[in-house]
Amino acid sequence: MTSLRIDKWLWAARFYKTRSLASDEIGKNRVQVNGQDAKPSKEVKPGDTVCLRQGAVERTVVVQGLSGVRGPAPVAQLLYTETPESIAARQKAAEQNRLAREPALSIEQGRPTKRDRRQIERNWNDRWSAGID
Repeated sequence: MTSLRIDKWLWAARFYKTRSLASDEIGKNRVQVNGQDAKPSKEVKPGDTVCLRQGAVERTVVVQGLSGVRGPAPVAQLLYTETPESIAARQKAAEQNRLAREPALSIEQGRPTKRDRRQIERNWNDRWSAGID
């Protein structure tokens, strides 16, 4: 095997859990091969550079091997080598995330829980009671 579809390679190298997730990420232009946006049918071969984004993390890897089947994680890690710049950037982002969390993550969103609703009603009734004092 001299080349393999990028979506299949990303799945086999365990960057994405399913092949359809890999295709979706490629369709959103979050994967580049040799500096160019890829399509799911783009063929990769050993020596190609793949840049991909997983959440907020950007990774740059060099293809070392090809596999059409998804194997165990230690075998999948042999399919690529991450560049030193990518490793340093990923570690720096992890350190920043550990030291200073994103403020928006602490905001509660969505519907109030049953406990929250009861607290709101209790405060509302205390504030607007029409009792004679």
